[in-house]
Amino acid sequence: MIVGFSNTCIYKSFHKSLSFICKKQYLQCSFALKYYYISFMKELTRYFYNLFVSKGFSENTAEYLNLLIGVSILIIVLFIADRITKKVFVSIFKAYASRSKNTFDDFLVKNKTFNYLAHIIPLSLIIWILPELFIAFPTAESYLELLFDIMAIVLVIWILRSILKTFRDFLKSLKSFKDKPIDSYVQVFMIFVWSIGAILIFSSITGKPIWTFLTALGAMSAIILLIFKDTILGFVASIQVAVNDTVRIGDWITMEKYGADGDVIEINLSSVKVQNFDKTITTIPTYNLTSESFRNWRGMMDSGGRRIKRSLLIKTSSISFLSKEDVKRLENIELITDYVKTAQSTIDTFNTAHNIDKNRLINGRNLSNMGVFRVYVESYLENHPYINKNMTIMSRQLAPTAQGTPLEIYAFSNDKVWKNYEKIMADIFDHLLSAIPYFNLEVFEFNFYQEN
Repeated sequence: MIVGFSNTCIYKSFHKSLSFICKKQYLQCSFALKYYYISFMKELTRYFYNLFVSKGFSENTAEYLNLLIGVSILIIVLFIADRITKKVFVSIFKAYASRSKNTFDDFLVKNKTFNYLAHIIPLSLIIWILPELFIAFPTAESYLELLFDIMAIVLVIWILRSILKTFRDFLKSLKSFKDKPIDSYVQVFMIFVWSIGAILIFSSITGKPIWTFLTALGAMSAIILLIFKDTILGFVASIQVAVNDTVRIGDWITMEKYGADGDVIEINLSSVKVQNFDKTITTIPTYNLTSESFRNWRGMMDSGGRRIKRSLLIKTSSISFLSKEDVKRLENIELITDYVKTAQSTIDTFNTAHNIDKNRLINGRNLSNMGVFRVYVESYLENHPYINKNMTIMSRQLAPTAQGTPLEIYAFSNDKVWKNYEKIMADIFDHLLSAIPYFNLEVFEFNFYQEN
């Protein structure tokens, strides 16, 4: 046991010694590399200065000439580096995206994420070289460092923006997210990113810590809430719309207050865009979708048919009882042959059983031309190939008006496409209007000259 304990102690001591030596060697290498890097940068950025001084130029002139040549060379190097890195980055990832089955990388290329990433190398290069190049001009160096720090912050924001756009496009390509208001959430994240970026930029300009600005924002919360009132309301409304599933992208909605009657094409943080059927665009504040009423036709589109609800105005004076000759004539109409025979037989049995005097039609029970026509309409609709038989089919008489007695047709076409729906409805009413004279009925028509 003593031997084993000794071996363990020796191993631990050796391990600690080896770790210490490795750390020491790493630090030495790091210091050496840093020293060589600083020496190399000084020699590189001061090369023309030393050259001009050795040629007899004054130190002040040599400094300006060194700076002028150095900046010119740096601009050329940065331009070449930016072009090369961009071309290499984009070409590599485009080739990878074309071979990949995943579409996410395709959207990264589309939103130029790799173009923005390629700017990191030239920007990092100029930030490293700038202090050595402007060593003799500390004031200009401080302003340029501030400028490029701001550029670095803006570049990071651009990269994050392109990534957020990529997530937005990718989610929209998925069936489960295609009709969701993804734009609203992306815009909220972008507001947050730009707010953080603005705080960092102001912190860099003023030289004050970030917490100072955050404290000031807390004190100005009431003003901020007032400024971003519409944005906050829009964000809350977007969440309510998504959670309650009141509106989706692609829904047909009608909002008479804003003249909107068409398909929803976009839901973002501040507004909902509706493309009307005349191809105009109506913009509705997102918040109004939760605070005001509107009509969403999605239920109709998801159902088995599109409603037909239209009335025929029958001239009231043309409504009358049917004589025996009229009944015989109407029995020849195939759709109502069985109904007319059965109904007339039932009526005759009733009138005979109650000794009804039928010398006058008003006595007892009778068929009327309006009643038989109503049955004909329902029978015609039930046999129509483009009417949904599983939904309500009805013809009903409404209250008489000064323009006649309305006979309302209520049914559902099995084709919901607008153009086809209109054609089906027109064919139905063409037939019914043509059929009205067979029942000795008349359609009401206002004739100004005749009325006067």
